[in-house]
Amino acid sequence: MTDGRCAFSYDGRESPGMHPSVETDPLPFLLRRYLAAQLGGNRREALRLIVDEGLLRGVPLQDLHLKIIQPAQYEIGRLWQENHISVAQEHLATAISQLALSHLYRHLPRDPPNGKVVMLSCVEGELHEVGARMAADFLEMAGFDVRFLGANVPSHHLVRMIREQTPDLLALSVTMTYHLPALRTAVAAVREAVPRLPIAVGGLAFNWAPGLEQELGVSFFGKDARELVASACRALGV
Repeated sequence: MTDGRCAFSYDGRESPGMHPSVETDPLPFLLRRYLAAQLGGNRREALRLIVDEGLLRGVPLQDLHLKIIQPAQYEIGRLWQENHISVAQEHLATAISQLALSHLYRHLPRDPPNGKVVMLSCVEGELHEVGARMAADFLEMAGFDVRFLGANVPSHHLVRMIREQTPDLLALSVTMTYHLPALRTAVAAVREAVPRLPIAVGGLAFNWAPGLEQELGVSFFGKDARELVASACRALGV
């Protein structure tokens, strides 16, 4: 198993925000320790850091999502892409973040319900759902009724669920660029079935496909969970 202490010495480079500065901001140091726990496969230590060292010491829950778990996952992805860790190690680390998000879910601060339903789904074939799950949590905190379908949802099943649940907004997530054709298929299928349903898109794949949201003609693009919530509020008038 990879030792988390070596996670930043493979090529002498660190991802942005990974260098600890305890004196000015405790979050980078917490991030480094959380990432080490992930790479070491230590679920108990990772949860202790998120809950005991983070949540119970007053770190805002949104910061635990966006400044600890999200950048840790970005670093895990970088290490995998550059062949510093295996697929199995990436899955182990991601499973720890899924567990952390499950624990944080119980503590979500929630605004009063706004009466709007948002359905959020990863496109067919897309197995990376951590970002979409965080977006679902942020939408729920903002008062939306969220139907999170998770990873790898075939387009025809998505359309069936939309017809059954009648959401006010559909948000589609795609992480890997080779799933962009599935995104196009999903958007086309939903448009044919429910032409007036607003569609939002997001995910890391858009970093390598600039302008795709305009090409698809979707209602808006959510760069991150906070931006998705703000855009959803504007689009739905809440």
